[in-house]
Amino acid sequence: MSDEGLITQLLRRCDNGDLSALDELVPILYTDLRRVAHQRLRIDPKSDTLGTTALVNECYLRLLKNRQLGAEDRGAFLAAASQTMRRILVDYARTRGRQKRGGNQIPVPLENAEEWLSDGEKEELLQLDMALNKLKAMDPQAVQVVELRYFAGLSLEETAEVLGVSSKTVQRIWANARAWLRKEIASP
Repeated sequence: MSDEGLITQLLRRCDNGDLSALDELVPILYTDLRRVAHQRLRIDPKSDTLGTTALVNECYLRLLKNRQLGAEDRGAFLAAASQTMRRILVDYARTRGRQKRGGNQIPVPLENAEEWLSDGEKEELLQLDMALNKLKAMDPQAVQVVELRYFAGLSLEETAEVLGVSSKTVQRIWANARAWLRKEIASP
């Protein structure tokens, strides 16, 4: 059986509630998950406290807790992992912001993680999340393209394959989404 066939079979088992399938799936896709996490963390090259491995591990734990992935193939799984990593980072930024304002919130369980985002980066991440939520209400496919391109680091061709559209369509959506996000984040 090919890797893609095995991955598809394992994803189906995951969706049917077989958690041992996720244990088999993650080692097969570990390199891809590290690439996605590395791409996500590249915006903070100074970070030496939260590395690629920690983000992949936290993503795995959240995917395990979720129990159903809803992914049919490698690309859909990586998209789900990318979204999960985005949520991890946004949750962490929110938690750090609440703590800074004196809140007594329970931190996201990133064992022994020190502050790894600057105040400016936390604010940018929160603004980006709010803008993406606003964009999702207007154009859900644009948000998918942004998540796959920016958060997962997929190429135009890989993104087109995951979404089942042409590379030109992805290129057009990507350009429009970036312009809209720049304008949205820059506005007061």
